[in-house]
Amino acid sequence: MSLKDQITSDMRDAMRAHDKEKLSALRMLLSSIKQKEVDEQITADNAVIQQIIAKLIKQRKDSVEQYLAGNRKDLADKESAEIKTFEVYLPAQLSDEEIQKIVDEVVTSAGLSGPAAVGKAMGMIKPKVAGKADMGRVSALLKARLAQ
Repeated sequence: MSLKDQITSDMRDAMRAHDKEKLSALRMLLSSIKQKEVDEQITADNAVIQQIIAKLIKQRKDSVEQYLAGNRKDLADKESAEIKTFEVYLPAQLSDEEIQKIVDEVVTSAGLSGPAAVGKAMGMIKPKVAGKADMGRVSALLKARLAQ
């Protein structure tokens, strides 16, 4: 079963269970997928859907920070619930130790050093961690490693 079929099935289940929050989040997700398909005239495969989900999660995390800064815990909780709903469809996230191991491996195998090598290293790391790690975390660990 494709990821899109799974999301559609879960949306139907949420509809039957009268779970308004989950239903709303899944409808938003399917809408984003459909928009991407129409805009780029493609059929979204699992990789594209995971990219969309990662983008939506990042937006929600930014919103949570803003809501908490504005003392709007109710809205922050709603965004956090949406994040939990979306995370189900992503592969398990890598720990910092696992990311650090990949970063060390790439840096030593390519013989990279210094801050100027960040772009080249990120290009080599990205395919290995795509969808499994927040690229901001990867970038921070890489910059720390190259600064040594």
